[in-house]
Amino acid sequence: MKKRNRVTEKVNKNSEEEEESPATEMQKQPLLDLQALPEGCIAHVISLTSPPDACRLSLLSKVIRSAAESDAVWDKFIPHDTHEILSQFNSLSSSSPPKSKKELYMALCDNPVLIDEGYTSFSLEKWSGKKCYMIAAKRLRIAWGDTPRYWTWKSVTESRFKEAAELSGQVFWLEIRGRIEKRMLSPSTTYKAYLVYKLTQHTYGLNWAAVVTVCARAYGFDYECPGLKEITAGIKSTAFLAPQREIDGQLARNKKIKKAKFPNEGRADGWLEMELGEFHYQGDEDGELEMICCEIRGSSKSGLLVQGIEVRPKRR
Repeated sequence: MKKRNRVTEKVNKNSEEEEESPATEMQKQPLLDLQALPEGCIAHVISLTSPPDACRLSLLSKVIRSAAESDAVWDKFIPHDTHEILSQFNSLSSSSPPKSKKELYMALCDNPVLIDEGYTSFSLEKWSGKKCYMIAAKRLRIAWGDTPRYWTWKSVTESRFKEAAELSGQVFWLEIRGRIEKRMLSPSTTYKAYLVYKLTQHTYGLNWAAVVTVCARAYGFDYECPGLKEITAGIKSTAFLAPQREIDGQLARNKKIKKAKFPNEGRADGWLEMELGEFHYQGDEDGELEMICCEIRGSSKSGLLVQGIEVRPKRR
């Protein structure tokens, strides 16, 4: 009996050794030392990741940091036509020009630059390096925007642009439209468009639901005809320019508008933003995107200050 037990124990021990042997062999094999690779190889591997990954990897060692902060890496994160875009202005808003591609990338993320004669701002989305734009109110098509009785143009210190449009008079027809060429966007990217604005101390009449949309082909409005034509061939949504807390009573009475959009009050620059819609740009389409905000069925409106329309990548 004892002899049989000893044989069984020996068999079990041999089985365990056989099961453990592959793992033991792998543990004995030396692991690949990333730092032993040429810096160019390390840089190439890091360039296949993302800007946040490159920043995290730079904390591992001095050797990897040198590769992660190299121009070879950050040149891959900057859109290929950035230098063509930057040729439209003299210098960055920072006090001194960037000394590396990483500095250029960070500068474009933190400090939007003005192009298009100062009527469009260009920047990069920090997490992806995708292109972002804001179109100044002066470049938007605002109904009655050239009539001082309704709209006035004023300098606002916290605005990116020289002037913002203020609805100082009273209008029943509120219509704001902007356009951007699709080729200016980053390919294979879903974008969202936002109306960037503020409410003045004398705001009223903006608690009615507006129609908002982003579309590739739009029919818009006919200014010569008092009737409203089809606004767009795209998908329309309902949105309020006034904060939700000011419309809670109206929401309780009208169940149809409970799915409406409300402004985001969390922008770092202190402005409000209203989502107009989204659009996926594959990269091979021509034409323009049109972004529309329209409210013509409510009462008279006043007290709206418009900085522009911002187009930026949709966050996942």
